[in-house]
Amino acid sequence: MFQVPDMQLALPEMLMLAISCFLLLFVAFTSNKKMEWVHRFAILGLFVTILSIVLSWGQTGQTFSSTYIKDPLSDLLKLSICLLNVIVLIYSYSYLKARQLMQGEFYVLAMFATLGMMIMVSAAHFITLYLGLELMSLCLYALVAMQRDSVLATEAAMKYFILGAIASGMLLYGMSIIYGVTGSLALVDIATYIHSSSGDETLLSFALVFIVIAIGFKFGAVPFHMWLPDVYQGAPTAMTLFLASAPKLAAFALLIRLLGEGLIDLHGYWQQMLIAMAVLSMIIGNVVAIAQSNLKRMLAYSTISHVGFLLLGVLTGSDQGFAASLFYILIYTLMVLGAFGVILLLSKQGFEAEYIDDFKGLSSQHPWFALLMLILMFSMAGIPPLAGFYAKLLVIKSVIDADLFAVAIIAVMASVVGAFYYLRIIKVMFFDQAEKAITIEASLMMKVILSLNTFLVLALGIFPGFLMSMSSRIFL
Repeated sequence: MFQVPDMQLALPEMLMLAISCFLLLFVAFTSNKKMEWVHRFAILGLFVTILSIVLSWGQTGQTFSSTYIKDPLSDLLKLSICLLNVIVLIYSYSYLKARQLMQGEFYVLAMFATLGMMIMVSAAHFITLYLGLELMSLCLYALVAMQRDSVLATEAAMKYFILGAIASGMLLYGMSIIYGVTGSLALVDIATYIHSSSGDETLLSFALVFIVIAIGFKFGAVPFHMWLPDVYQGAPTAMTLFLASAPKLAAFALLIRLLGEGLIDLHGYWQQMLIAMAVLSMIIGNVVAIAQSNLKRMLAYSTISHVGFLLLGVLTGSDQGFAASLFYILIYTLMVLGAFGVILLLSKQGFEAEYIDDFKGLSSQHPWFALLMLILMFSMAGIPPLAGFYAKLLVIKSVIDADLFAVAIIAVMASVVGAFYYLRIIKVMFFDQAEKAITIEASLMMKVILSLNTFLVLALGIFPGFLMSMSSRIFL
């Protein structure tokens, strides 16, 4: 018998869909001269969605024939995704305007990508998960290619699209095998079947290989990282900022929903794969980042190493490990948002501040923004008492508690190696002489938000207890 779904549980997604469609129609029937209004509508729409998430905070349940779930994890991740994207739009404003990239497509694609992320976060079914993933991915492919006159951006988008399509195909193949074995696409039913089954798990472990490969690609973990440095470098910096922040939260939801909920009883199989990916990501990401002169490319390899640390918590298969990884991904997105925010701040028409040498002498000309970058780089390096230190400490502790001492030692050594290239940026800013005057054309709003963003990283390092306990309550 057909049951009317409880729309209230999915109110944030409904609002985001309505706002995205409204923006699409508004853009279709207005000229580029009114893009200022599109920018304001997009931010307003995100705030309305945030309000709906806050007002329904704490409600739990399933709807749409149990394909959609509302739980504390989905509430926190959706709130974080929308807040991050508000900041992304504010940071991107001056950059897009100076390069004639402030087009309606950017805002429409960003909003639909946000909708895809929100669907992924609340997915309780393979089909819902895949629909959200593809909605997000297709929008991201188009965003990377938005600067049509850039050969680098076009090449990056092509690589991203082709490899993304292969990863999506692998995910579908893995899902189809699991459906063939369990007879269900619902994550709860799959978990129940695997838990109660005592038969041969060969087919399920085979399917798991394809699913882990797809997850590895979405995160950019080694050895599925080939696209990440090229896309981060080739895409316009505003698009790189969007790509580097909120989609990582959606990828984390994909990881937890699939491995942490649906396939948790296959932990013995997927743990070994995640250990290999985590160790390789930490080592290769940190070592290769040292050789980079392009800051965006360096941050891409830094992202790969951070993904390795993130996977440490998940591979333990424990609630403590999942909570540590959640704390890590939230802190990471704040740090990377601030780092790319500083790059956007220094970029101006005809100049991309994307090389490390472009930051020479920043402290002598703009000491405040040099201080902000110093805090962000120290935090990304994991230096106490900043938030990045506690994030790394929690995931390494969860690995030690799981008796994976060798992995913990590798993580500590990788963190020490990684500190080198972050400190190099600080050395360039504070100890090198500027070759030319550094001018900043960003708005006052961006400067204020960037300062708040950075000091939030500092505050979460000094007072990490609130976010730690919130992450723990979600899983424990």
